[in-house]
Formats: sequence, C-alpha cells, structure tokens
Amino acid sequence: IFWLKSHFWLQGAGSREEVAARDRTLLTMLNARKKIVKEKGAAPTELEEEVAKALFDIEVSPSSDIKAELRDVVISGAKEVEVGKGGGAVVIHVPFRVWKTVRKIQGRLIRELEKKFNKRHIVMVANRTILDKNFKRKGLKVRPRSRTLTAVHEAILEDVVGPTEIVGKRTRISVDGTKLLKVLLDPKDKDKENIESKLNAFAAVYKKLTNKEAAFMFPVA
Repeated sequence: IFWLKSHFWLQGAGSREEVAARDRTLLTMLNARKKIVKEKGAAPTELEEEVAKALFDIEVSPSSDIKAELRDVVISGAKEVEVGKGGGAVVIHVPFRVWKTVRKIQGRLIRELEKKFNKRHIVMVANRTILDKNFKRKGLKVRPRSRTLTAVHEAILEDVVGPTEIVGKRTRISVDGTKLLKVLLDPKDKDKENIESKLNAFAAVYKKLTNKEAAFMFPVA
C-alpha cells in the first residue's frame, strides 16, 4: 500500500480530473489487492495482481450474475504455463476453503476471465496438501486418504478440466515403462465453446502440476 501511494504521489498533482482518476485507480488496485492471500505476507507477482484486478472487475460489474459468490473468492497464486503453439494457460490457485464456492461458478467465472486474458486459457485449481508417509512426525495418528499423493493428483485432474466431468480413465504403459494417462471427458461438453482447443492446455497444466503425462479426449461414438 505504501508503494502504491508513493508511486501515485511521485506522478505529481496534475489537474483535478487527473487526481480524481488516479484516486479511483488507486482505490481499484487496493480493493483488487484484497483478492490475493499469500503465505507469510509474500509480495504478489504482476500476473497475480492482474488476475486479482480481473476478479474484482467482474465482481463489481453491473452485468455480472456471479458477483455475490465472488465476494468471498480470493486467490493464493497464479502462474503461466506454455501450451505449445496454442499460446498459454494461466493457472489460478485458490485456497481450499473457498473452492466449494468456486466450483459452483467455475464455468461462468472461467468464461469471464478468458475474456480479459486474450488468447490464454484459464485453469483453476484448489490448494491441497500432500502428507507423505512420515505424517506421524507431524502429530497425526491417521493420514486422511484425501491427503495422499494419489488422491491429491486425482483431485487436481478434476480441477483442471472443470467444470467438464471426467467419464473414464485408463493408463497406457509403453514398452520402455513410461505411463500415459488417457482421460475421457463427458461428450455432452464436446460442443462447448473452445473446449477442443483446451485439451492441450489441460495436458500441459496437469504435467506442470503433477509431473505426469496425460492425454485428454472425448469418447469416440
């Protein structure tokens, strides 16, 4: 906040209209900043601030039909992932406590965000903690299944393709031992806007988050 105030002060006073415009911009930036929750007060990146501002703009838009839900939605991080020749994807990390709300509006929210991030796919995932086999050292008697590596990766898979549903999975093992997970998506979503172009983005993001290879497709009729 101090940096923002100093930044605008150094630009000079200017006319009354210029000062009012700067005040409005400053207020928007400060309100958008509340949409970011970082661990231990870490400074947000430029991309995270861009995502936060986009969320705030959607929330305050008079035409938005998800503004009520967005009031409680915050992000914990955002990163860009390259997707071959198809451009890039922005992966938005959300605290698990607000993920239930995000899931309710995931499709509509992604559509609105993609309008603001030209030619970039938007993928939203919840923050989840993996507990390794040394969980007893942390004072836990039982490791919840939801905290195992397998369970977390399964949950990430569902997050990545959301709101599209997964209808089938199978693993192909090649002669050299490498594994490829084939993920079948609900065919009713095949005709949705840009879904075909997102298949490569899903694979790139899943690989980035789990270091596992996956291919996403729709069942052949």
